[in-house]
Amino acid sequence: MTGHVDGAEPRLPPIDVDRWVNSAPLTPEDLRGRVVLVDVWEYTCVNWIRTAPYVRAWHRDYRDLGLTVIGAHAPEFAFGRLPENIDRAIRDHGLTYPIAIDDDYTFWRALRNDAWPAKYLFDADGRLAGRWVGEGDYDRTEALIRRLVEAAAPATALPPVTAEVTAFVTGPQPTYAGITPETYLGAVRGVPGTYALTGDWRVEDEYVEAGGPGAELVLPFTAGEVNLVADPGPEGPAGIRVLLDGKPAADARGADVGPDDRALVDRAAMIRLVDGATAGEHRLTLRAERPGLRAYVFTFGP
Repeated sequence: MTGHVDGAEPRLPPIDVDRWVNSAPLTPEDLRGRVVLVDVWEYTCVNWIRTAPYVRAWHRDYRDLGLTVIGAHAPEFAFGRLPENIDRAIRDHGLTYPIAIDDDYTFWRALRNDAWPAKYLFDADGRLAGRWVGEGDYDRTEALIRRLVEAAAPATALPPVTAEVTAFVTGPQPTYAGITPETYLGAVRGVPGTYALTGDWRVEDEYVEAGGPGAELVLPFTAGEVNLVADPGPEGPAGIRVLLDGKPAADARGADVGPDDRALVDRAAMIRLVDGATAGEHRLTLRAERPGLRAYVFTFGP
């Protein structure tokens, strides 16, 4: 979505959060004179994962020219409040800019935010200049970053547009038309009929939990890519057998599925199950190898 700002907080509000990573606490007063990009993220959100390379690039290329990137992490699931999970995700994704841990959604509410990921760009006087929700518009975001950086320091010699955004503009644009929407599995947000459970499962508010080995989850879908947010549970790493249309996925295996058609869930994270499925309808079967495995939400891509 584009940078239209109606309904958003017009100035950078106080950054009242639980803790900071990569930085001492920052305030709007500390940041006066700098352009500020607030990236509201959640570490298992596939849409944020796809946007992260661009945010890292802007931090890399513009931080010394007057841009401060702040990643505001707000958890979608209970495990997202555990410091060890967030801190590992920060390392795994190579985030070196300041991270504000917003477990109670205080900063989220102050921004009047309503989605992940969302980006808020403030000028050097703390005024909101642009807001983007979801993926895309990276070229427009960077163009506005460049204008604001130059306005704050007119003598600044700007670098070329980042290689990441140049590749985005010149490459093929993905389309999400016709693919299966995000599919939640727990009692609160799950939609009956979007998936089927066989064997021993327990349905909790946020997730479904395998109650024994051999418990199966079957998901009909139309997409090229399938991901799952999962948690091994309290018993430690849990394996999942992954089948596509009743067979090994072969060349359509996701990055987290091995040649033995198994994915190992060793932490609460998003795991990549299918990548490169052919056009049309498919059936994904997940078979738990032991009790305790928790599945939260499926996400999809072209």
